[in-house]
Amino acid sequence: MWTLSVDMETAPRLSRMQNKEGDICVRRASNKKRYQNLQSIMQIPEHFTELSIRMFDALDDSGAGQETVLERRRTYLRMEHIEKIACQLEGMNIECFHFGSQSEGTTTPGLQSDIDFLYSNHIINIMTIWEDWRTGMSNLLMLHDNTTPPQQYLLQVINDYTPEPETSLTDDRFVRKDSGQILFSAERWKQYIAYEARHQGETTKNGPSVSWLPNWDIVNAFHVRKPLPEIQHWIDRCRGKHWPPVQLLEAARIAPCFLVPAGHPDSDYTREEWRLSPNLIERMLMFSFNMTQIKCYIVLKLIKKSLFANIVGYAITSFHCKTIMFFTIERTHPSLWCEHNLMFVLLLCLHVLRRWLRLGRLPHYIIEGVNLFDGKLSKLLQKRLLVYIDSLIRNNLQDVFCIDIDYISCRLQACSMRHNVQAGELRGSFLHNSIRLLLKFECLERLKKNTLMRIKQGQGSSHTTFEHILKYVIRNCFENSRNAMSKTAALELIKHLYALQISVQSSYYLRLQNVLDSENIRRVQYSLNLDVASSRLKFASMLYCSGHFQAAVRVLEDVERRYHSKVKAVCAVRRLEGDRDLKVFANMLACNKEEEFSELPFVSCVSFVRQESYCTPAILLFEMNRNITEEEVEQRHDIEKQWMDSAEVDARPFLYYLQYLTYGGLGERDKQLHAMGVLEAYIDIRNNLNIYHQETALNLLGHCYEMEGDYAGALHYYEWSLRWDRTNNAANWHILRIMRLISG
Repeated sequence: MWTLSVDMETAPRLSRMQNKEGDICVRRASNKKRYQNLQSIMQIPEHFTELSIRMFDALDDSGAGQETVLERRRTYLRMEHIEKIACQLEGMNIECFHFGSQSEGTTTPGLQSDIDFLYSNHIINIMTIWEDWRTGMSNLLMLHDNTTPPQQYLLQVINDYTPEPETSLTDDRFVRKDSGQILFSAERWKQYIAYEARHQGETTKNGPSVSWLPNWDIVNAFHVRKPLPEIQHWIDRCRGKHWPPVQLLEAARIAPCFLVPAGHPDSDYTREEWRLSPNLIERMLMFSFNMTQIKCYIVLKLIKKSLFANIVGYAITSFHCKTIMFFTIERTHPSLWCEHNLMFVLLLCLHVLRRWLRLGRLPHYIIEGVNLFDGKLSKLLQKRLLVYIDSLIRNNLQDVFCIDIDYISCRLQACSMRHNVQAGELRGSFLHNSIRLLLKFECLERLKKNTLMRIKQGQGSSHTTFEHILKYVIRNCFENSRNAMSKTAALELIKHLYALQISVQSSYYLRLQNVLDSENIRRVQYSLNLDVASSRLKFASMLYCSGHFQAAVRVLEDVERRYHSKVKAVCAVRRLEGDRDLKVFANMLACNKEEEFSELPFVSCVSFVRQESYCTPAILLFEMNRNITEEEVEQRHDIEKQWMDSAEVDARPFLYYLQYLTYGGLGERDKQLHAMGVLEAYIDIRNNLNIYHQETALNLLGHCYEMEGDYAGALHYYEWSLRWDRTNNAANWHILRIMRLISG
């Protein structure tokens, strides 16, 4: 199996090319003459230097500074490895990749870039020649002839156990070509993916993507492991040039390509065709950009979305901009890519685009013979865009002052205008820290989600079987890691799984009526730093259930000290509208600089599986049996099926509920009532961005009233809980119980 080791080890080395920018700029004096010559030839305005520096600063203020770019890359590559390890642990022979602007770091909040994700399934063997056939695998032979458009392939189905073509339509994804060959249809593959994902949410198709997540493009593709003539031809063409660098070309030579389900719009077999996509090579090219090149690309995308969209809608894409960048960098001396030349190199990019528009074709940078305008930009729209770009170049790019995304127009204005931006909008290091917190939030969410998926594998198992599953998963997490980044991701996943294993073992001791000794408690302490509170709350719950009320109180007091007002809740199973708004994370920084946080200000929901029952307060056991009828179970989506057999509760409501229980156990009545009052006040605030399991929090409050003997108050909160979720809600059980108590 090919892994990302080459790509990931090469990427940091290529990223270090950014450091050369400082050395290049030191040589400004020697380059000044070359720049002046170009000025005279292309009539470049003198104010371009000042405008370049101002645009550079404006992009820094808009969340495209070097630190933010690198933070995005690190985060998405880590999440890519987390996802890959998780798939391998499920026994799926799959690799996962984050491509596109988010993982490249070439985006800003205002661009609202989607998240691009690609699965590549290794159970499919893609054959370039007959000798590539493998017994027992699903074999598909790449077909390409003079009638097939460049970059497009048909996939002929070959038998699994004999190297002979398939002759029957034995699968719904197969179609018969006029020649009689059986093809694996790209369109039917996408239909199959949509059908398989039907329980995960509404699916949307966009090009090769079939996605069930909002703002995600998810592509299910196939690896092409063998060298391809298209790629070798590009490598040969680039040899001897200053860019791409030699080490990148060597890495590209062994990097696989992908076949994605997308046909050419003008082909007779557009529904059957697969598009050859060199995503990994393109990512390496993007990782070789210095900061001026990155910012030039971002400005191109801002122009595309803010200015070109008025002329041609969304016909020009980010990939068009990326391709223009590739051609421009290849044909431009490296010394020109400096901060003070930003507007000049942007002008060069527009000249490149104007040239391709005049010719009526934009070539693919890597694969020869492809016109990227096909199916995207009609001849009429090409003429309209050409007229506009002519005007844009003639007026010395003055239209960049009209870019409204990320307040670029205001940021480029005089200081008096920039004051308004500072007053009303996130900017600079404050914006960078907000983005950084958002990325940490999303990474923790992904970790918890994948931990949950591992738990689901053993949900119905006995204690012993479940513990064996956890040990197997923990061991294989690390064994499946092949490089430093993968090992780091594995260790993060292992920490969460190990914490669960300790809790399951402690529950088993309590089930046998054993006392938790110092060894048990010492092992628990290894897992206390997963976040601000969730693991400590589970520890407090364990102590309460074992009768150690005083010790539980001390842990809860420690949690309350850590749980400052800026802590943000993270949930692996539910999303709240607005919970990813950057202003939420900016508010977390309002009274604290991030570097002053003693630990990351996040807390996960507290989760108990059935194997932890003896560490769980009794009322939460009802959450593990939410449904009253089997019909309710049928109403659950796939994500809900992963967690509804567990107890999931938000950390802060659970903190106050545990305080109510433990103070009650110690007979400290005033503190007990205070904890109940704080819980009620917290829920009444309806903190929508921090309570993911509102119905469960209401059930806990209802149970407090029930223990107080106030059955009317208990019914009020149980019924309020049902208004949030009518089905699959433990409140149905609580109401039945209360009605029995009331009726005597």
